[in-house]
Amino acid sequence: MKAKTGKRNTHSAKVPTYKGAGLRCENSPQPGHRNNKWRIIRWSVLLFIQLLFFGSFFFDVQILEGTLSGSRLLGFHQIDPLAAAQLILASKIIMVNLIIGVVTIFIVYLLFGGRSFCSWICPYHWLAEWGETIHLVLKKKKIVRNHTFDPKIRYYFYVIFLGLAVITGYTVFETINPVGIISRAVVYGPSLMLLWVLVLLLFEIFYSRRGWCRYFCPMGVSYQLIGLLSPLRIKYDKEKCSNCKRCQSVCLVPQVLTKCVNDGQSDYVDSSLCTRCGMCVDICDDEALGYGLKYLDKLI
Repeated sequence: MKAKTGKRNTHSAKVPTYKGAGLRCENSPQPGHRNNKWRIIRWSVLLFIQLLFFGSFFFDVQILEGTLSGSRLLGFHQIDPLAAAQLILASKIIMVNLIIGVVTIFIVYLLFGGRSFCSWICPYHWLAEWGETIHLVLKKKKIVRNHTFDPKIRYYFYVIFLGLAVITGYTVFETINPVGIISRAVVYGPSLMLLWVLVLLLFEIFYSRRGWCRYFCPMGVSYQLIGLLSPLRIKYDKEKCSNCKRCQSVCLVPQVLTKCVNDGQSDYVDSSLCTRCGMCVDICDDEALGYGLKYLDKLI
């Protein structure tokens, strides 16, 4: 690779030193770079959606009715694909509203990136980010150790819960789904099932960093499949990258960025596991990462 005049080359440039995850590299950030920009935007969107659910119910206005398991936005049906599949398999009936709801969700997340649901909409993700902060503090003090699992477990869970819907005639996963539990608590008030959410958070804080989101949650599988087709992705500029690896230290699925940076073959993070959370964009002082539209950028 030939270095362009005035730019650093990924492989030939001197790699800046840094002191652990979360600390700044010694190279200066690009002009206008703002840490936590996308996190602030993302949290604002996520909290606004929850408030909209609550306000629509509390003030009896038909804006965003229902919960994240199934809802109506200005009359348009929306339903989580996994919840819809469970309902169809449990009832043995294909309902038109379910199909409409799934198609609506498919179109929305095809535009915004499949697993963007996980980081931009899911209320458990917001709680888990705070839990992750505590986990990292405890790990730094050597009070806890992080334990990892096979990410394929989520696919087994996906099949298992669909099978349970057929066998039991009941949407088993929805009873333990932290997304639905929190969403129902926001709209209708707290329940004892919030204790299960607390158990998951404690598990992530003291045992496995972001364990539920990284390894077990089957909801993300549906959005991951949609993400295979989505043009909205994280764009990677090899010429700007100094290979400081800070992006990998904050990524929810670090193997995704590791593969992209090490391969150096693509201008985009192509894995559908990417949640488009923007944390890698925020932390990159090189501004080598940003949002882009694959397939469409040459047409715009």
